Amino acid sequence: MNSSKGKLYLIPTTLGDNEPLEVLPLTIKKIIEQTNIFIVENEKTARAFIKKISPETLQSSLDIHLLNKYTDNSELPKFLEPCLNGVNVGLMSEAGCPGVADPGADVVKLAHQKDIKVVPLVGPSSILMAIMSSGMNGQSFTFNGYLPIDKDERKKEIKRLERISFELNQSQIFIETPYRNNKMLEDLCSILDKNTNICVSCDITLPTEFIKTLTVNEWSKKKVDLHKRPTIFIIHKL
Repeated sequence: MNSSKGKLYLIPTTLGDNEPLEVLPLTIKKIIEQTNIFIVENEKTARAFIKKISPETLQSSLDIHLLNKYTDNSELPKFLEPCLNGVNVGLMSEAGCPGVADPGADVVKLAHQKDIKVVPLVGPSSILMAIMSSGMNGQSFTFNGYLPIDKDERKKEIKRLERISFELNQSQIFIETPYRNNKMLEDLCSILDKNTNICVSCDITLPTEFIKTLTVNEWSKKKVDLHKRPTIFIIHKL
């Protein structure tokens, strides 16, 4: 590793609108105070986060590069040019940990190719915190991202994940667009076997946090409103 190069810091953010230092270590604040170049998904929210965790940082001093679904891969090398010139760069996710279910993974991959030191910093991952608190199999689990929107395809995928969880004793994790969360839970209860376990982890780290693991049969009798609340779903058939 070339010590004359700058480092790529993977900077976690909060999972909601709470005080950063309630869930993030002081290290994050120190790194942000020492960094002026950032790669982010959304400039407005990134600047707001930096201002909240480090009010002393001058917004005019920040050099922000956007990395989202509209970013062309040909732009990525220039994002890391400062590192090649000995300057540190911070990579921030819109929420949670960079590189995990996040476009930042492409920048991290490129950093390795360019022999740039990648430094992951400690912060909340909703995926890991959900599996931690689910009581399901923390030894073997898979994150599946979003399930298909089409009704028939989604039903097939849910049944496929249930089958895999049973055959491999593997917990299956996935997410949904927040305004469709209630419909997702309804679908799970109507499609899965009545004894299959479902964990719903909602608003993780926030005052409104809700985490519960029940069987399909038990969920069918319980009322919970997940509308527009960040939620992780986990299923496991034993």
